[in-house]
This record gives sequence, C-alpha cells and structure tokens, in this order.
Amino acid sequence: MNILKKIGSKAFIVTILAFCYAPILSLVIFSFNENKSLTNWGGFSFKWYEKLFDSTDIMTAVIMTLLIAILATLISVFIGTLAAISLSKSKKVFKDIIMGVNNIPIVNPEIVTAVGLLLLFVSFQIDRGYTTMLLAHVAFCTPYVIITVYPKVKSLDPNLAEAANDLGATPVQALWLVVFPQIKVAIFAAAAIAFTMSFDDFVISYFTAGSATNISIYLYTLRRGVEPTINALSTIIILIIGVIVTYRYLKSNNEQVKEIE
Repeated sequence: MNILKKIGSKAFIVTILAFCYAPILSLVIFSFNENKSLTNWGGFSFKWYEKLFDSTDIMTAVIMTLLIAILATLISVFIGTLAAISLSKSKKVFKDIIMGVNNIPIVNPEIVTAVGLLLLFVSFQIDRGYTTMLLAHVAFCTPYVIITVYPKVKSLDPNLAEAANDLGATPVQALWLVVFPQIKVAIFAAAAIAFTMSFDDFVISYFTAGSATNISIYLYTLRRGVEPTINALSTIIILIIGVIVTYRYLKSNNEQVKEIE
C-alpha cells in the first residue's frame, strides 16, 4: 500500500511538471525546426536564430524592452528603498496609511492602472512614447520595491544609524556604509522583482507607450501568423534565466556548505 502511495504521488508530481513544462519544451525544440511549422519537424536548423538577429524590428523592440526595464528598476529601487527607510522612521498611523495606499496598485487589476495612467498623461497633454512608458513602469514597480525592502529595514536595530552619526559619519555616509549593507539582500530581491515586472508587462505598456514599442507590444501587434523567430527569442530568454537560476542555486549551496564547515 505504501509503495502504491509513493508511486501515485511521484506520478502526480511528474504529471504536473509535464503539464507546466511541456509547452516550453515544445517551444525550444521547434525553435530549431527547419520548417516554419510548429507541428511538423523538418530537420535541425539555426536559421530562425539567424533571422532573429537580422530582424531590425525585433532587436529594436528587445533593446528598448531591456532599456526600459533597467531604467525602471534603477529608479524604482532608488525611490522605493528611500521610501521604505523613511517609513520605518515614521509614526504608526502615517505608516499604516501609506502602506495601505502603496498596496492599492499591487492588488489593482493592471487594466485599471493602465487606464488611470493613460488618463493622467492625456489630461496633462503629455505625448505618449518611451518617456511615458518609463514613468508608468516606475509607477507600478515602486510599490513592489517598498513592500520588499520595508520588512528588512523594519527589522534593523534603530540605533545603528545613530551610532554611525555619533562616530562622525554624515547622514549620507551612515546610510551608505551602515544601512545599505544591512539591507542589500532585500534591495537585490526588490530589483529582481521590479526588472521582471517591467520586462514582462504588456497591458500598462500598451496603454502608455503610444507609438513606442517593446517586445510585448511587438508580439501583440504581430499579425503574420506563425513566427518561429519568436521561438528562438523565447529560447534565448529561457536559457539566460536557467543559467542565472542554476548559478544562484549552486552559489547558495556552496555558501551553506561553507557555513556548516
């Protein structure tokens, strides 16, 4: 009976994993397909990768997506981290109100945020483009940074910065040399979340970009049917993410082994 339970539980896990990863595996395999078909294998080829790097439209969209994501991450992390530090020093009533307001964009449907930002830009007669898209990404990434960094800041000893000031450090030096090193893990986590949110976003980008284009808007407006070059692009993204995750996993294991030793 126990053997049947073990086999059943393992089969269930394998089924769930297959359901989740089979489409991704199919995408990767057919990115090397000689034919344009996504169902019939016509032989192994790298031609879709060659066409990917030869496509000016796709590469421009990818570069702009990365540029917007990097800038939005840097700006939102800077604003969100300072906001989290400021909130940790504020009174409880003010802190609760601000955190409640901060959570609204997170629980809001993206379409609501997108329409709100669109109306904001239109009401101020701001021409939509890469600038408005960047501002929109900063606006919806910052709340994620605050809720990620704030718990770590709150757990710090409040006397650390005061001790640094007593030893002759300026407020900026105390912040840079004492506070930031203590919360750098939370800052990196917030940066990873902000970058992912910005890189992956479509709805807010579509409403605020105007004539500007990132990769999600490019894919949405693609009306040429099957496009295997997108499979090639997706495979590269999956490979990069896989390498990063594997590296972080191995590094974490090595650190744990060293701590045990």
